[in-house]
Amino acid sequence: MTPADLGTCALSDALDALGLPGVLPGVRALSGSARVAGRAVTVTLGPAGSAPAGRHLCTAAVDAAGPGDVVVVAHPGGDAAGWGGILSLAAHRRGIEGVVIGGPARDVDEARALGFAVFGTAATPVTARGRIAEIAWNEPIAIGPVLVAPGDLVVGDENGVVVVPATRRTEVLGRAAAIVEREAAIAAAVRSGTPVAEAMGASYERMLS
Repeated sequence: MTPADLGTCALSDALDALGLPGVLPGVRALSGSARVAGRAVTVTLGPAGSAPAGRHLCTAAVDAAGPGDVVVVAHPGGDAAGWGGILSLAAHRRGIEGVVIGGPARDVDEARALGFAVFGTAATPVTARGRIAEIAWNEPIAIGPVLVAPGDLVVGDENGVVVVPATRRTEVLGRAAAIVEREAAIAAAVRSGTPVAEAMGASYERMLS
């Protein structure tokens, strides 16, 4: 079962069981029903003027990434978009799996038309030009309480986005697969007519212990 097949709910449960943070707060699918999984290629944004304006934000990460990669962007806050339509087009052409922004994005209709997955906190029409600049890329970032390092596993679906540290990937995926198997057995029992209280039982509450 692939990380995308496991889904963010099982991965979140696995992270909880291991005492690891991983759910990006407030981040959701913006470009329709999206599902994405891949290695993090990170970008750090900041207010305009906080770094020399050598290139437009996120372009270096897009030009360096490809299939199997997800661009993950730390956003400084505010209403300006940390991602837009031309970036979605370029990323889609390179085979990048999707983008995750800890802030707003724009041109989500263009991303949807491409079938390109965009996750963020909100959609906005406000441009980044004159408001936001890129500070660094492919360095560790933080989105809320979650630290994201280049190469970490990023999984997003309609429930949100989860980040799994590369150093704990095997352990987290194994725990998530066990959770999926356990919940599938409970669902099968309910379908067969078992009362849900009996099917879930007291052990469901202790499943992550």
